[in-house]
Amino acid sequence: MAGRPPAVAGTPCGLHVSPADVEGMFDAAQARTASGRQGTRCATAAGAGHARAGGILDAHRRAVVESTHLVRDEPDLLPARHAVRAAAVAAGLGLIAQTKIVTAASELVRNAYVHGGAGTLVISTVTSPRGRRGLRLSVTDSGPGIPDVPAALADGFGTGTGPGHGLGGARTLVDEFAINTEVGRGTTVTIVQWVT
Repeated sequence: MAGRPPAVAGTPCGLHVSPADVEGMFDAAQARTASGRQGTRCATAAGAGHARAGGILDAHRRAVVESTHLVRDEPDLLPARHAVRAAAVAAGLGLIAQTKIVTAASELVRNAYVHGGAGTLVISTVTSPRGRRGLRLSVTDSGPGIPDVPAALADGFGTGTGPGHGLGGARTLVDEFAINTEVGRGTTVTIVQWVT
């Protein structure tokens, strides 16, 4: 996967990412694109004005999966939040960064069970080639997908089903944000918060 570019906003990728194979997304995208089956739109962004070199799933980063959590309904939200908080502390994130990634995780997990029927949260620690540490969360569902990603990321967009500020709000809280979705096949949102 070395040298493959990160997903770019509006780029068709033709893939639905499973939590067990997040790192293999570019292989799957290339295979499906070669066969003419494109349907996924990917959007990436650096949150809070932080521009980062390399993609959120950059092969040059070392990732270690810490835990995986099934999120089916509201009672699963609190354990997921606690797991993210514990992982953020263990990764060395400061209090403000902890609060931001836990808040973003709450929004993504809620979206997974409200809009996707159920989902999976994968918590991983990541290390950059220069030794910088961070926390990466990937939330995947098998729901209807997002037909209009830019609209879903727009300020003020929401369904009114929860107290959060939607995907756009989650994006502004973290250092890196990526979304992969295919209508009828589901959505994966991946975020990273770096230790400062």
